[in-house]
Amino acid sequence: MAKRGEIKLLGTAASPYVNRVQFVLNLKSIEYEFIEENLACKSELLLTSNPVYKKIPVLFHANKPPICESLVIIEYLDEFQPDVHRILPSVPVDRADNRFWANYVDNKYFPLYEELRQTPGKEDKEAIKKQIIEGSVLLEEAFEKFSNGKAYFGGDDLGYLDVVLGCFIAWIEFSSKRNEFNAFDEVKTPKLAKWAERIRSHESLKGAIPGNETLMNFYLMLQIHKPPRAT
Repeated sequence: MAKRGEIKLLGTAASPYVNRVQFVLNLKSIEYEFIEENLACKSELLLTSNPVYKKIPVLFHANKPPICESLVIIEYLDEFQPDVHRILPSVPVDRADNRFWANYVDNKYFPLYEELRQTPGKEDKEAIKKQIIEGSVLLEEAFEKFSNGKAYFGGDDLGYLDVVLGCFIAWIEFSSKRNEFNAFDEVKTPKLAKWAERIRSHESLKGAIPGNETLMNFYLMLQIHKPPRAT
C-alpha cells in the first residue's frame, strides 16, 4: 500500500488521460497529491520529468523515476497494487485483446474528435462525424464481446477498457453537443449509451469526471494554442 504523500500526479483536471489515471487511483483507493499543470506554459517539472513527449500525466512514486504515459501508468498501478480492484485480465490472451482495443481507442477513435474540432468546413465535419459513429458501432460490438451481457467491459465491475474509454466520456458528450450529433445513441449503440450512464454514476469516478466549466476552459485554451485549420 502507498503511504500518504508517497504518490503524486502531475496533470490537469480537464485531461482525459489524467482522468484515466485518477480513475485507477480511486478504484484502488490509493491516496495521492494532485499537482495542477498549466499546459499553456509548461512547467520545468513537466519538461524535466517527461523530456521525451513533454506531456501529462506524469506519476511520481516516492524516489522512483517519473512514470509517463497514461496506459503505462495504469498498468504500473495495477502491478504495484494487484490485490485491490485488478484492472487488467489475468489471462494473457485477454490482456492482449484488451490492449488491442485500448490502442484503437487512443490512436484511431478519440483522435477523430480532435480532428472534428480542428476541421472548419461543415461538409468535412459531417464526414468526420460519420467516421466517429462508425467507430462507436465497432466499440459497441467490442462491448458485447467483453461484457458477456454484464454491465461493464470488465464484466460485473470496471476493467481496463472501462477505464481506457471511460475517461473520454465527458469529452465525447461535450463534443457531441457542440457539433449536434450523438456518438452513443439508443439506436446504433444502445449498450454503450447505457454503459456511459453507469460510468458517470460510478461512485469511484464521480470526482474525477470534469464538469462543463472545466471542459469549456480547456477547450478555449485549445482554440488559442491549437486553433482550427484555416478554410
